Amino acid sequence: MLRALMFILPLALTIYAFIDCLNTPEDEAKHLPKVVWVIIILLFWIVGPVVWFAAGKMRRTPAGGRTPSEWHRNHRQEWVAPDDNPDFLKSLKDENKKDEAVLKDWEADLRRREEELRKREQGGEARDSDG
Repeated sequence: MLRALMFILPLALTIYAFIDCLNTPEDEAKHLPKVVWVIIILLFWIVGPVVWFAAGKMRRTPAGGRTPSEWHRNHRQEWVAPDDNPDFLKSLKDENKKDEAVLKDWEADLRRREEELRKREQGGEARDSDG
């Protein structure tokens, strides 16, 4: 069991460092280009990951909370509280207008049905008094 752990632990560390290096933006890799760091991590699979974590990557959070992918960096949306988000507020107003329109239609339909019911009742009373 201990022999397996001695093999699995450095392998897991190497895999984690390899994935971390690939996901790190190029401008956050220190001292060497990312390609060289990948080669170091894969060739020196015990020392390489340790050196990568110790000296290869900037450990502070970059401004703007960038993501590793260049596409995500350029297409990231700024999250805004719902009260400050104009699109969300506009969607609420639109939904409110739709709901008000549906409510007005229901009220108009209810009035129409009540009028029809009154006319039927008045017509029924007139027939009863005639008969």
